[in-house]
Amino acid sequence: MKIYLKEGDITRVEVCAVVNAANASLLGGGGVDGAIHAAGGPQVLEACREIRKCNYPNGLPTGEVVVTTAGEMKARYVIHTVGPVYAHCKSECEQLLTNAYVNSMKKALEKGCHSIVFPAISTGVYGYPPAEAAKIAYRAVKCFENEEIEVTFIFHSPGSLTLFENAITGNEGKL
Repeated sequence: MKIYLKEGDITRVEVCAVVNAANASLLGGGGVDGAIHAAGGPQVLEACREIRKCNYPNGLPTGEVVVTTAGEMKARYVIHTVGPVYAHCKSECEQLLTNAYVNSMKKALEKGCHSIVFPAISTGVYGYPPAEAAKIAYRAVKCFENEEIEVTFIFHSPGSLTLFENAITGNEGKL
């Protein structure tokens, strides 16, 4: 498995699957979720509405995933996952965040994908401490151990990228 870290716009990456840090409604929102819905166009929203209607009328549970078209983006699929809200998940936080990453990887492989790109799930408005989330994300992906898939973690700013790099290498104090 190859794992890459880079700065960029998740909506412009040419990859098989883009992971969306979605909210439970699957109907768009702010941050990465809003950007993916905007870039993907109405096809993504329509696919999410259908999933809500048929499979998850009360919303997608935390740590679970669903897949839709990527619409107008360069990716083939969007894998929507709901990360935990840090203030509410208590002792389950780490497992729920791990599930979001692992279930996304499983879904990508089910779809025949050999490349997947992740944002920093739950670190925005969901309040997960970024350094802690980085360690969990990296461990979840690294332990997946599938040589058939290339994983990229993408960050919107150099500071976020550096924070993730430092967290996974144990250099948090050197920011």
